[in-house]
Amino acid sequence: MLNSKAPSGGTGRAAKPADRRQPALHPGWTMVIAFYNEADFLGATLASLAVQTLRPFRLVLVDNGSTDGSGAIARDWAASQKGVFTQVIDEPEPGQVHALAAGIAAVRTDFVAIGDADTIYPPDYLAKADAAFRAGPADTVAVFAHDSAGDPQAWQERLARQARDLLLIGLTRGQTYAGGYAHLYRTAALRAAGGYAAGQWPYVLKDHELVHRMAKQGRFGHSPELWVLASDRRSDRGGVRWTLAERLLYHVTPYVAKDWFFYRFLGPRLAARGMKDTVLRQRAWEPAGQAPAPRA
Repeated sequence: MLNSKAPSGGTGRAAKPADRRQPALHPGWTMVIAFYNEADFLGATLASLAVQTLRPFRLVLVDNGSTDGSGAIARDWAASQKGVFTQVIDEPEPGQVHALAAGIAAVRTDFVAIGDADTIYPPDYLAKADAAFRAGPADTVAVFAHDSAGDPQAWQERLARQARDLLLIGLTRGQTYAGGYAHLYRTAALRAAGGYAAGQWPYVLKDHELVHRMAKQGRFGHSPELWVLASDRRSDRGGVRWTLAERLLYHVTPYVAKDWFFYRFLGPRLAARGMKDTVLRQRAWEPAGQAPAPRA
């Protein structure tokens, strides 16, 4: 395991690997997961990554100022792994946008998967993502996985995934049906687009705004067989999402007007409502104003 500290502001300059005896990395994939007080969920997510069939791959874990012991969980897990080269970074600047920027700065592979600390990834997640990129045109810059609300192999779920893919391919450009925990990118294109950039978009819905910029870099790929099991604990998303009217306008605004939608319309509205990325650290299922007690 490599542990480094990213400087404040989310630049995430990764230290060079200290252990030269590490096995050669897979030329393809790094997964980046930023976390803040995820001690109750992080272990299950890491267990799902430990059995990935695509080996070896690199994992970058970014601790965004946790106080509940989840940083220790990440470091202990990293030290126990032999087939996953894992780097743990500290990013003290509050906000997932800063933590993800720090993690992406540490990526040295052609492809990067963005994950969440409360999401379960099937064993063939990275393998299927790799296949989806390689099956598409050379200018494919992003692939999105599907949320699965039930049994991923049930015919209803499979049909729903196929319908979402057809809708996105046929009717929209620069949009995604997937949360940020299910986004997979070509690293060079992600950096060319500016990545997660607090200076440009410090608000919630940063994944949608980033996808809009990524569409300027190339095409999006899709696979109905690519899915994740995302947590449903944030059932009340009123404080971290757009209004129904804003969402509808997002879908009907043509791509050529999406800059206007994000930077002239939606951004100022989110700013007026105080919906910066840091509101994601507020969790209705935890006591108001209290962080989880540190673990021994």
